[in-house]
Amino acid sequence: MSTSTPHTLAIADSSALFRLGVRNMVRQVPGIEVIGEAASGEDLTGLVQSFGPDVVVVDFLSDGFDIDVVRMVKSVKPSTRVLAITAQQSGHTLVNALRAGVDSYIKKDCDLGEVEDAIRETARGGTFFCGQILDRIRQESIDVDDLESLPLSCDPIHLSARETEVLELIAEGMTNTQVAEKLFLSAHTVTTHRKNIMSKLGVNNTAAMVMYAVKTGLVSPNKFLFQGEV
Repeated sequence: MSTSTPHTLAIADSSALFRLGVRNMVRQVPGIEVIGEAASGEDLTGLVQSFGPDVVVVDFLSDGFDIDVVRMVKSVKPSTRVLAITAQQSGHTLVNALRAGVDSYIKKDCDLGEVEDAIRETARGGTFFCGQILDRIRQESIDVDDLESLPLSCDPIHLSARETEVLELIAEGMTNTQVAEKLFLSAHTVTTHRKNIMSKLGVNNTAAMVMYAVKTGLVSPNKFLFQGEV
């Protein structure tokens, strides 16, 4: 129906079966052309550098990939849109994905119609989250619109050594009770530290605390990427 240049798409996943499935499905989507596949993060790096696809569909949780591959895509070609499709994810995984530059996110068990909608919307510059992802975002109190609001530098924020320890453990997925046991503190003291940290950072939920810890390099996303999966 349209003679405009199609959007180019790359498929990145360690599963050959998944890549084949996406390729066959994309054939039914007008205006989208698959220009390559990648079975590892290294393969995807080369593909993006050589062809600069408009959209990358990636399971960054599959073997041979990690969250850093999303940052790589955005670094090599900032205009490339990233659609993440994973089998499972926790609130931490979502925060890391969105902070790394994922534009849209759906689960692998979504129906084909939803996958097609996600590809179309992402290709034309929009964002798409399937219902399951939206439910997880709501449960974790993640404000997608505020993901860029935290300062990239910790210069104006002064956390004590103990507050830094507490924040690191919270970012790694520990509860107040677990943090208290780890640091030989009372649960009440940990709660107080948590409140003070949130006040200093100007945030009001755990997800935002995690984002700050990741952005400032206090913790590595890969340390807790697979914790608390649902």
